[in-house]
Amino acid sequence: MTSPSRSPFPSSSYGQLAQAESGHWWFRVRNMVVLWALTKKVKPFNSLLEIGCGTGYVLEGISRAWPKIELYGSEYFEEGLEHARKRVPAAQFRQLDATLLDEIDRYDVVGAFDVIEHIEQDETVLRNLARAIRPGGSLVLTVPQHRWLWSQVDEYACHVRRYSRAELVAKVQQAGLQVSYTSSFVSLLVPLMWLSRKRTGKQHDPMSEFNIPRWLNSSLEAVMQFELLLLKTGVRFPVGGSLLLIATKP
Repeated sequence: MTSPSRSPFPSSSYGQLAQAESGHWWFRVRNMVVLWALTKKVKPFNSLLEIGCGTGYVLEGISRAWPKIELYGSEYFEEGLEHARKRVPAAQFRQLDATLLDEIDRYDVVGAFDVIEHIEQDETVLRNLARAIRPGGSLVLTVPQHRWLWSQVDEYACHVRRYSRAELVAKVQQAGLQVSYTSSFVSLLVPLMWLSRKRTGKQHDPMSEFNIPRWLNSSLEAVMQFELLLLKTGVRFPVGGSLLLIATKP
């Protein structure tokens, strides 16, 4: 999902993204992190809205884990929704600019997974999401972290920012929510991530992060599975390429 004030993610990329997600270490591991967070850090829920659902890859994983709940997805671009509807036919989808979301006390859980970093008016969106959550419900966010990791990859992805933990916590609290959990992830791979991004030049091929050797893809996923195991034992990483945040509505 992208703010209208930014150059949109190329519509042709949604097809490539839909094909790549299920086999790529990053998307597979992020789904594992999200599902673990929903299982262990959020109280039982009957309805969930994903803002900026893209091709529906995360919602597909959630639907398999909780087949009986009400699932909703919104996306700024119709091109993404075409794939999402096929992936999760039981969910209800709509095209939506998150800055215009006006529902009140509607969902048990609202999730936005690598979405709000694309939106100039992120504080407006967070207020909208907070309003849409039922009292006692939860917000689950993942965002790219650390400004010092900014690179051409972020520019291609139409990111407006990479967050610091303090910035995201403050904005979520200002939206009226109580932050209950935060942790970095993609932490063990930060040195490799930093080196890779510093070597990225102006002629960066945006699909190069998908077109990696199978052995490397498997190796990176194995490292991340070990990292997830540490998260499950209670480790909270202070540094990482991404940040997970969970908040509740009083």
